[in-house]
Amino acid sequence: MLLGWVRAILLQFAHPLIAAGVAEHSSFRGGTGAALSRLHHTVGAMLALTFGGEDDRERALEAIRTIHRRVHGSLPESCGRFPAGTPYSAEDPALLLWVHATLIDSILRVYDRLIAPLSDTDRDAYCVDAAEVATALGAHAHDVPRSWRSLQAYLDAQYASGVIEPCTQARVLAAALLAPSASALMVPITAIVQLVGAGMLPVQLHCAYGFKWSPRRERSFRAVMATLRLARRVAPPFIAWWPAARRRVSATRFGLISGP
Repeated sequence: MLLGWVRAILLQFAHPLIAAGVAEHSSFRGGTGAALSRLHHTVGAMLALTFGGEDDRERALEAIRTIHRRVHGSLPESCGRFPAGTPYSAEDPALLLWVHATLIDSILRVYDRLIAPLSDTDRDAYCVDAAEVATALGAHAHDVPRSWRSLQAYLDAQYASGVIEPCTQARVLAAALLAPSASALMVPITAIVQLVGAGMLPVQLHCAYGFKWSPRRERSFRAVMATLRLARRVAPPFIAWWPAARRRVSATRFGLISGP
């Protein structure tokens, strides 16, 4: 899940208007403490949306909406197809759709590579389930992909349009995401995050972000992914699963709730 987020965030930064919003309204470059705090709140919201009851979900959604209302401004300098001064807003349905699509695409791709292959039916079901959150946050319902094929068609169209182009702000934010700490203890984790985050990006974004890629890096990427896949396979649920997921599975098995 967390590695999927890394890929998704890099894709989101590649949209100049999203990069500007994060750069100007987030503590993204605030160091390790800020990164851990941000991760804690993000995970909490994700768990509430995925496993929480009706009240928990609505509180999480409203907290996100509250943040979005504060995030608006204009592009400080031209980037790709966007001239300087182009306005942005975190409530823009088009930007919300890009964030949603990159997140769903990344989570499914990471799950498929590190946990188990997914059928088209599984992918479609996940897209349908996730669409509700996107529309609740302000994306237009008729634009939100509800199948894997339509999700890929949307992403391909965005790449082809020239809208997705990492500029200076995106590259600065990517550096902060991939190396949030200079601590020696974090070096192995940072190296894995950098390799996996860059390795799972579409090829056309490697150069755009300035990531150096080579056959040697590709071999390292494949080796790390194989190691992570094996580690995940042998890890017991109390390590591999969120506590909320374990509680949900237990409740389902004992008939306390229905559904997956």
